Amino acid sequence: MLALPTREAIYNQILKEKNLAQDNYRRRYIKSLFRYTKRDTIIYASAFSSSFKIIEQIPSFAISIVIDDINGFMQSLHGLKGRSLDLILHSPGGNLEASTQIIQYLRSKYEHIRTIIPQNAMSAATMMACASDVIIMGKHSAIGPIDPQITFETTTGHYHTAPAQSIIDDFENAKEEVLKNPKTSALWARKIIDYPYGFLKQCENTVKLAQKTAEKWLNQYMFKGKQPDLSKKIAKWLSSTNEHLTHGRPISMKLAQEKGLKVEALEDDQNLQEKVLSLFHSTLATFDHTPCVKLIENHEGKGIYMRLTK
Repeated sequence: MLALPTREAIYNQILKEKNLAQDNYRRRYIKSLFRYTKRDTIIYASAFSSSFKIIEQIPSFAISIVIDDINGFMQSLHGLKGRSLDLILHSPGGNLEASTQIIQYLRSKYEHIRTIIPQNAMSAATMMACASDVIIMGKHSAIGPIDPQITFETTTGHYHTAPAQSIIDDFENAKEEVLKNPKTSALWARKIIDYPYGFLKQCENTVKLAQKTAEKWLNQYMFKGKQPDLSKKIAKWLSSTNEHLTHGRPISMKLAQEKGLKVEALEDDQNLQEKVLSLFHSTLATFDHTPCVKLIENHEGKGIYMRLTK
């Protein structure tokens, strides 16, 4: 069994050098991964799990999946000729529409995609993983629920984020309780007044879109039209707020496999594990020791890098 370079060991190597040491190490490891797999390789990662940055002070768009990320994928894929892709994915999620545009672009260029999750691919990032032919996770890795979250401005001027399904449930509970006891209508009115006009329909559409999109991608790519019932069952499970209770619930490799997702263990190939984790740890070093908070980079060292500036 190979001895895996630890995060601490890689950090210590980088700190011994100056200037662009972290870039050199990261690009060396992604190139090594490409040479091993013979598949085009792209890493899409953000600093949402960085222990060196105060995440609360980073704008959410800087670490989330947003529509502008498509430009990073276009730049990273430019000139690549392969028909198979390994997507190394580490993200808290983000915009569903942005994820959809990225997936449409990737699937137009690649016949086979493996999504490799070195630590976390949550929410909309889990959606992206559902559009791959196979997911590779470590025993420590996690995906997450895809239940949409809705942010809205309250009557006090503050913004509040809640699961779309919970808001739908609020309306249903209100109808039931008011029918049983009309005196409760005033209590529910004070609660629901915070919701803007058409909000219930927006929530219903958002929940439906997330579930239908995941179902479509699973059926089209991972199961290739052979198990439509399973695709539907998995999509419904992933999007169930009442099942997972919290949007950030980590779903392990074992649970994902039990539910029917096509997931392979990173530990099954020790060479692959070493190269993936070395790349991941050097990427974390980039986040921890530079202003970079998100990067999209291919095995030739080409990509884009979002940096925070004062």
